[in-house]
Amino acid sequence: MAAAAAGGGGFEARVARIASTIRVIPDFPKPGIMFQDITTMLLKPDAFRDTIELFVEQYKDKGITVIAGVEARGFIFGPPIALALGAKFVPLRKPKKLPGEVISEEYSLEYGTDKIEMHVGAVEPNDRAVVVDDLIATGGTLSAAVKLIERAGAEVVECACVIELPELKGRDKLGNKPVFVLVKAD
Repeated sequence: MAAAAAGGGGFEARVARIASTIRVIPDFPKPGIMFQDITTMLLKPDAFRDTIELFVEQYKDKGITVIAGVEARGFIFGPPIALALGAKFVPLRKPKKLPGEVISEEYSLEYGTDKIEMHVGAVEPNDRAVVVDDLIATGGTLSAAVKLIERAGAEVVECACVIELPELKGRDKLGNKPVFVLVKAD
């Protein structure tokens, strides 16, 4: 893992601590995949705290009103960021997981399609949102999340991920939408 470039005032040290706690599991869930496991980072309170604090520092002065967490690992990082910013947390879920009226966005997978959903009214036209997930790979899920939130009338300011797999070019699917990443996987 290589730490993301930029920052100062302890940024690199905190990112290095985060990166050192992420376990890579070869051939999971299928051969050829190098799975980036953040659960080992969650076992290290200092690294987990660094992760949350770096995201909060990134967004504290940007008028963020919504942190939208992508199921499931976005649910780990999103709520503490939202609380620290005084923003609401909006879960973006897999189909048929939310009660009540939802809107959905379909996206492509390697073999087929999937959807993410959110409650109608969870975001409003004046909201400024950050979409949070643990990882950006091909960008399909994040792209769908951005479209879903923007379709509801809110502005997506940025996407935030702990890890990026740059060789999969996920940023390309997001067009000009900024992505803030802490760790770039080698």
